[in-house]
Amino acid sequence: MNPNIIKLVSGSNAKLDEASTQATVKISCSSSPAILDISCFMVGENGKVPSDDFFIFYNQPADPKHTVVFNPIDKYSGEFAIDLRALSASGIDKCVFAATLDGPGTFADVRGCRISAAGKDTELVYEIMEGNAETSLVLAELYRHGGGFKLRAVGRGFHGGLKPLAEAHGVEVEDEAPEGGSGAQAQAVSGHTEAAATYSGPPKDTVQEEAPRPALNLTKIDLLKQQVGISLRKKNLDQEKARVAVVFDASGSMAQLYAKGVVQRAFERVLAVAAKMDDDGMLDVWFFATKSKRMPSVNEHGYEDYVKQTYPGPKMFGGLGIGNNEPVVMADLIKKYTKEEPGDLPVYVVFFSDGGIYETPKISKLLIQSSKHNIFWQFVGLGNADYGVLRELDDLQGRYVDNADFFALDDLDEVSDEDLYDRLFNEYPKWLREARQKGVVRS
Repeated sequence: MNPNIIKLVSGSNAKLDEASTQATVKISCSSSPAILDISCFMVGENGKVPSDDFFIFYNQPADPKHTVVFNPIDKYSGEFAIDLRALSASGIDKCVFAATLDGPGTFADVRGCRISAAGKDTELVYEIMEGNAETSLVLAELYRHGGGFKLRAVGRGFHGGLKPLAEAHGVEVEDEAPEGGSGAQAQAVSGHTEAAATYSGPPKDTVQEEAPRPALNLTKIDLLKQQVGISLRKKNLDQEKARVAVVFDASGSMAQLYAKGVVQRAFERVLAVAAKMDDDGMLDVWFFATKSKRMPSVNEHGYEDYVKQTYPGPKMFGGLGIGNNEPVVMADLIKKYTKEEPGDLPVYVVFFSDGGIYETPKISKLLIQSSKHNIFWQFVGLGNADYGVLRELDDLQGRYVDNADFFALDDLDEVSDEDLYDRLFNEYPKWLREARQKGVVRS
């Protein structure tokens, strides 16, 4: 039997059939300038989440009792499986569903955004038309009504991304005040206070309001660090420390990846590795094309717009050129860690390139040379291109230790954080064991 489909407009509500014990809430869009980060805030009568465990999103896909479970579908959609009987018996008053753009653009650029709640015999559908120049939207809320639940269409936007959105639902977010950095959190729009008063929260017998909760710093890097930690534990690396570096190809063929923000997003994902694994939380950064240049090292408090402010894209004149010269940057990196700033900790290097590699003899020589030093090279190819010697690293002869790995990604934005970090740490544990056995790493 096909469910009864009820369409909602902003501000309206409708009831799920009371026969339903399970519901599926799906959020999707047909096109977007950035990945859609989908979230659910499980709040009570006073509008606050009882604890951080009740903020459900891709990096925390369920509450402690799995009443609400998030299942990502693709970069533009995901769904929540909800146990209505468990939700009814809990201290949670409503589930608030929201979406944030993880990248450039606003919801004015998003097309086909919708949320649906499907029960046994009823499907409630809300097509969102309210998106304007905001980067976050509260889409709808599933709330108690009588002996069942209703879905209310909201469509309220927030500027500033995740911070004001989280604050509006009782999540305590730390303000950042970096010295000389650009990572200050964006401020909420004027509707923030009104929105915070709109949502109601847990009964007093389920929430100890007088007991302070630790602040939750919801920067993008903090969320990524959680996934880094999971991948490190899988590889038994969670107690390991290293100096972390990233190298970015800035040749002419990379222009579109810089313009679309792909390089910035790649930078953020590696910065989370440094924030979790580096001995001082600092990420060392290089850009290269015909020439190479060391850029300012950075920690998790100065990540916003780092690429745009440091090296926004390929330059034929007045920059690093537009050619491919991997040896020049590899030599400078080796120089830094073996002569200028030697140390006992391993050095973990993530090297991004979109191919066009032709300096095979020089690259091979540098890899062989650095194999007697505590440097591991993780090469990452962007797109389907000619990666030359990088594809043949497993067979490169003459190295003291196998000190490099390579994998290619057709689209970095299509790869989940879990998959990316698992692949980044695929060969590193083996190198670390062998490097210690042969005295290359002494820490």
